[in-house]
Amino acid sequence: MATLAALLWLSGVACPQEPKGIANPFDGRADLVSKGKTLFNVHRSHCHGPNAVQGERKRDLRRLSRRYQDRMPAVFYQTVTTGRAAKGMPSWKGVLEDKTLWTIFTFLETVQMTP
Repeated sequence: MATLAALLWLSGVACPQEPKGIANPFDGRADLVSKGKTLFNVHRSHCHGPNAVQGERKRDLRRLSRRYQDRMPAVFYQTVTTGRAAKGMPSWKGVLEDKTLWTIFTFLETVQMTP
């Protein structure tokens, strides 16, 4: 069974285990939403659309809560700090500080589509 899991992971069918217990340290900070929106538009809008409005489902970050629900902060942080090279997304670790990444996330929380 472990061999099958390893083969699936290497082939990209299965994702590595997501980190547990990661939370947005700025949760509920409405005062950071505008700054997060600006940071998002400066650093990520070229791939994910201005104000996170992107018609392509795979890149539409307004669907994160639908897809990941309560794991959204952990998936976000793992993705932005490790990147997804196979999909053309670089790692932002060491490029943007964690507080900047979480400020962007604080904005992204406000644009999530309801189920």
